[in-house]
Amino acid sequence: MRLHDLKPRPGAKHRVKRLGCGESSGHGKTSGKGHKGQKARSGGSIRLGFEGGQMPLIRRLPKRGFGNGAFKKSYALINLGDLERFDADADVTEKSLREKGLLKGTHDGVKILGRGQLTKKLTVHADKFSESARQKIEQAGGTAVVRG
Repeated sequence: MRLHDLKPRPGAKHRVKRLGCGESSGHGKTSGKGHKGQKARSGGSIRLGFEGGQMPLIRRLPKRGFGNGAFKKSYALINLGDLERFDADADVTEKSLREKGLLKGTHDGVKILGRGQLTKKLTVHADKFSESARQKIEQAGGTAVVRG
């Protein structure tokens, strides 16, 4: 078999529907858009949730309660096992985590979780620590520093 022998699988290629190419094509005259109306016009489309001028369902239902989503803080979660990449006696900061590729994107802070083992003495600077992470860091001889 050579490159010029390769063919797509049967049924993988479809003929393009050619609109407005005469009556005998089956898609002539109105080009499959029917007669008149909003959907027959160029650029004519109805936005999501539009109910033909009737009061939409989303506006008919009562709004109750308070959502705290706008004020929620999202923390980047880093496991202790990932900190093994650092050399002993290293300072682990948000900047150093980004340099090692452990932290990407924008976050409101960093939280260290206790999954995995830590065998090196590290000074870890983060916004939050889980209780197990703090214990494991201190057992390895390191310190957990909460950023202020």
